[in-house]
Amino acid sequence: MTKPVVLIAEELSPATIDALGPDFDVRHVDGTDRPALLSALAAAQAVLVRSATKIDGEALAAAPGLKVVARAGVGLDNVDIKAATTAGVMVVNAPTSNVISAAELTVGHILSIARHIPAAHASLAAGQWKRSSFTGTELFEKTVGIFGLGRIGALVAERLRAFGVRVVGYDPYVTPVRAQQLQIELLSFDEVLRQSDVITVHMPKTPETTGMIGAEQLAMMKPTAAVVNVARGGLIDEQALFDALTDGTIAAAGLDVFTAEPPSADSVAAHLVALPNVVATPHLGASTDEAQEKAGVSVARSVKLALEGDLVPDAVNVAGGVIDPFVRPGIALVEKLGQFFTALSPAALTSLDIEVRGELAAYDVSVYRLAALKGIFTNVVSDTVSYVNAPLFAEQRGIETRLIVESESPLYRNITTLRGTLSDGSVLTVSGTLAGTRMIPKVVGINDYEIEVALAHHHVVMRYADRPGIVAIYGQKLGAAGINIEALQVAQPDGSGRALSVLTVGASVPEEILDEMREATGADLFRQIEITED
Repeated sequence: MTKPVVLIAEELSPATIDALGPDFDVRHVDGTDRPALLSALAAAQAVLVRSATKIDGEALAAAPGLKVVARAGVGLDNVDIKAATTAGVMVVNAPTSNVISAAELTVGHILSIARHIPAAHASLAAGQWKRSSFTGTELFEKTVGIFGLGRIGALVAERLRAFGVRVVGYDPYVTPVRAQQLQIELLSFDEVLRQSDVITVHMPKTPETTGMIGAEQLAMMKPTAAVVNVARGGLIDEQALFDALTDGTIAAAGLDVFTAEPPSADSVAAHLVALPNVVATPHLGASTDEAQEKAGVSVARSVKLALEGDLVPDAVNVAGGVIDPFVRPGIALVEKLGQFFTALSPAALTSLDIEVRGELAAYDVSVYRLAALKGIFTNVVSDTVSYVNAPLFAEQRGIETRLIVESESPLYRNITTLRGTLSDGSVLTVSGTLAGTRMIPKVVGINDYEIEVALAHHHVVMRYADRPGIVAIYGQKLGAAGINIEALQVAQPDGSGRALSVLTVGASVPEEILDEMREATGADLFRQIEITED
């Protein structure tokens, strides 16, 4: 069996390769060599990158079999997430891999500014001994303001408390209770600026946060204050910062990130770096051996999950999050029910309810919506369907979906029903469950018919006027064609006197045999159903 191709486009830690294991064909390419990258992508099911490799629409078009793009780090500026989503490609990153490294570098910048460490070193290396020129300040009893109290901001606060500082902060999404847990005093945006001796920014870069610290904000700060940015270039207006540092509005700055990287020689950022009251590093927030190893191992695990057709907790373009082990076995069942539903449907789907009943009601089963849509579109559209783009297909077709969860389930421990309204006004329902200790996926209901058939690759479903000899008729037709009936269940007739037969057969049935069976049985519903798996 051919192993899936995993393409590594930049240097990653050896632990990344180890985490992938022996089940993949691991290949290497220089991601900055565009022709070589595009050529190598043609055979890839997954590509692992850092920040230098650009995965855009062109790269995605060159990779028809690509299922996942993995960024061994936090930022995704070099990955076109929208294009990947449209192509059905999962995008994953390692959002927590560098949090400790970034927090420690932030503290390093604050200490370097307070004690003039880089300048003092440069002076000493130049043969000078100017102790009085580098008199610094203590952090003890100073006020440090943190903008953004997520993982990194919280870690910075935790480390700074050991210095005896007062930590204040601003984050519109953090509750007073959470701030109290972090031992951070919540203030307004402006008050953090006014009261802080040092501010450090740990916000995501969005249209709203770009330039959040500009000339007006810097003017509110103490003339002895310093600013630190180890988060994203552009959160602090570089021209405004340059002006504030040169005219004495503030005293110092520590920068690890810039609007354009690397800064060009004539850019504002380059002039900033040259100032004597600036400590600058070349985007080193994640540049520790530990962070690189954690990032590589994290995305390697995500790649394995993605190529196994599973959901990935760190996928940035797939809803779902962490899947509880009790919920996970039902994902494949619901996806197969979606395929079964589509094969039975006589008209286009206009709305879909995914009903989950039983003990599963106590868990987050939002992933079942994705699984149902993936199954429904798998054999409908020409594009590759994944958990990523299945909701897009539904949206494009105007299909409304609802997830309904109820604890009451009289007949089964758990049961999932796909109930769809079709364009001809009819309603189709297909129900399934996992049976027994082996968790065998079964169809247990089609409309008002109760059945119990294990899902397999090939089924034939037919509804006909109940009368003796029908089973013999289609049995003879299939036998003559050399197709084995592996399982069969006939549901009791409904009020119209029509029975439903669900056959599991050993192979796909040729169209001419199906036509003969349909004519011989007089079936008003007759479908061949083929369940495919990734």
